[in-house]
Parts: sequence; structure tokens; C-alpha cells
Amino acid sequence: MFRERSPELGERTDVELLRAHVAGERYAFAELLRRHNDHLWQTALRTSYTREDAADSLQDALLSAHRTAGSFRAEAEVRSWLHAIVVNACLDRIRRNKTRRALSLSPESLPEPKDTRDEMAEAEMSLVIDRALFSLPPDQRTALVAVDVEGYSVAEAAALLGVPEGTIKSRCARARQRLKERLDFLRDPGNRG
Repeated sequence: MFRERSPELGERTDVELLRAHVAGERYAFAELLRRHNDHLWQTALRTSYTREDAADSLQDALLSAHRTAGSFRAEAEVRSWLHAIVVNACLDRIRRNKTRRALSLSPESLPEPKDTRDEMAEAEMSLVIDRALFSLPPDQRTALVAVDVEGYSVAEAAALLGVPEGTIKSRCARARQRLKERLDFLRDPGNRG
């Protein structure tokens, strides 16, 4: 996917690479993506409903970042800037797909069969948590994932998502409450569907 990188590209900071890309230097943007691809992919997966939507959103986000790199003002880290672009692309796709949400049935999205009952119980709990997490409104889910899953501070999450810190706090609080209610509901064997 990525070309061989030149040793000098690997020694540059993210800001230097972004500036080199804007100046037309070949492979500078590819080096930047090499550094942050795993994080951006995980962000897209956590924010999207399906792997396919995550892949499409990530592609949209990277194209946007490639095109708008000249507008980067270095007020935040390049990684944070890219993260925000990915989250916004995912939220845009969620809004566009709102009326036609689909469940992925690709082999990659299906859980592997488990050997023991303990592993099966862990997998079942993971599915229950995922179901509960994806039942949250997108704005609450992205705030909760940023703070509780990815470990960003409230201030960092607010900067990433472009909202006030108080909004992040309230979204996380509402999301945690809804998640608790949903998990309590799903734990009741009579409610599983």
C-alpha cells in the first residue's frame, strides 16, 4: 500500500511532513499516513457502524486531509487534526446512511468460533457491549469513545470534536447512563433478541 520511504522522510516531524506535502514533495503524505494509519483506522472502526462504512469514511477523510493540508494551522497536533477529520467523515456517513442502516455480514465481521465456554462468554459480552455502544446517538458515542476508550482528556476530546468541554462532559454522562440502562436491559435473558 505504501511506497518505500526515504530515510529523510522518516526523520521529519508530522508538521514538517505536512508542509512538505503542501510544497509538492512526493511521498511526504504517504509517510504521514504510515505513521498514523493504525490509529486512524481504529478511530474509524469505533465511530462507524460497519467495517465497510469505516473503510469508506477513512478514505473520504484521507482524501479531504490530502486536499486541505494547506489549511492546517499547527494549532493542534497533526494526529489530532487527522483524527478530527476521520471522526467528522464517519459522522457525515452516519447521517447520510441514517435511513438505510445495514448490518455487515461479511466473513471478517463475524466472530470466530470459540473453543471453551469462558471464551464464548467473553465474546458474547463483547457483542452485548458493542450492541449497547452502537445504540447510542453518534455524538454521544464519539465523545464516550474518545474519553473512555481512547483515553483522551475532556479538553482533548473537546478540541478533537470541535465542541466545548461542557458538551463533552454532558455527552459522556448521558452516554454512560444510556449504556448502563442498555446493558442492564440486555443482561436480562428475557430481553435478548
